[in-house]
Amino acid sequence: MDQLNISPETAQSLQSMSAKDKQELNQFVMNEGQKAQIQSTIHGLTDTCFKKCITTKITAGALDRNEEPCMRNCVDRFMDANMTVIKHLEQMRTMG
Repeated sequence: MDQLNISPETAQSLQSMSAKDKQELNQFVMNEGQKAQIQSTIHGLTDTCFKKCITTKITAGALDRNEEPCMRNCVDRFMDANMTVIKHLEQMRTMG
């Protein structure tokens, strides 16, 4: 707890929590961390594909006929690459 920038009152409250409450809090924090990581990945995907595919100013509220397939393909390739990395990491985890 020394690594966190928390008030003494919060530290005291955390110390007095039951084991079950600490476990639930830890799970909540882990879930929130995973959500943040997913949001970061989606932001990176959006930024990368937008910069690659959107070449005109969007005025009509829609992508032009070349931009839409480019975005779709970019997202598909991004997802394929992520799945390949995840599968490889899973294989490494089960082997080691």
